[in-house]
Amino acid sequence: MTGSESRVGVTLAIDAGNTRIKWGVHDGRGWTATGAIATSGAARIGAAWTALPRIAGAIASNVAGPDGARDLAAACGARGVTLQVIASQAAQAGVVNGYRDPAQLGADRWAALVAAHAAGSGHKLVVNAGTALTVDALTGEGRFLGGLIVPGPALMRRALDRGTAGLRLTEGSYADFPATTPDAITSGALQACVGAIGRMAEAMAARGSPPARVFLSGGAAAEIAGLLPMPHAIHENLVLDGLLLIARNP
Repeated sequence: MTGSESRVGVTLAIDAGNTRIKWGVHDGRGWTATGAIATSGAARIGAAWTALPRIAGAIASNVAGPDGARDLAAACGARGVTLQVIASQAAQAGVVNGYRDPAQLGADRWAALVAAHAAGSGHKLVVNAGTALTVDALTGEGRFLGGLIVPGPALMRRALDRGTAGLRLTEGSYADFPATTPDAITSGALQACVGAIGRMAEAMAARGSPPARVFLSGGAAAEIAGLLPMPHAIHENLVLDGLLLIARNP
C-alpha cells in the first residue's frame, strides 16, 4: 500500500444484486478498478479479486440472499477485512427514508438514493434498471417519498416466454410501431418501463416537486435512456458511489 493509500484508505464496495455482483475499488480519489460476475458464481468471487490492491475496508449492499452474503464475507475475510453489509436507515447522509418501515427498503435502492442526493440539487427520480426496475422519488431536500418496483425489460420478456404458448423469447428491436412479434415484445417491455418512470414523474409534479432529471443506473439503463422524454443521465456506479458515502457517514 502506498503512503497516500494508507492515509485515505482503499475501500472495496460491492453491489450484490439478483443477477450479478458488481464491485469497485476506491482509493480516495476515484474508482481504480471495477468488475462484475454472475450472482450464481458468488462462491468463486475471491478468485476474481486476486489482482486487487490491499483493501482497508469493505462495504456491501446485498439483495442476493444469505448465501451471497456469506460468500462475500468469506472472500473479504480471506483478504483480511471484515465486510460491512448495510441496511436502509431512517435517515443517513442527508437522506430521509419515507418508507413506513425504513429497513424494508432494499439496501441497493438506499445507497443509490444517498448517491443521487449528493450528486446535485433539485428534485429527481432515481431509477435502477436491472432484473427489476425501481423508480424512486427524491426531493431536493433529501426526502425519499416512495417508489415503484416493476419487472425490468429482460424479465418482462422472459415472463412472456414462460407464461404464454406462442410468444417465444427471441431478440427484437425497439420500434414506435413494431411490425414483428419480437419487436413488439422488446418495444412493449421498454415502453412499460418508460411509462412507470413517467407516471412517477407526474405524481411528483402533482405534489409540487417535479423532477428536474432522472438518474439512471443498471444494465438496462442505456436501453431506456433513449426513450425518456425528460432530462436524464446514466450513472454507472451509482450504488457503489452511495456505498462509499455511507462508509464515510455511518
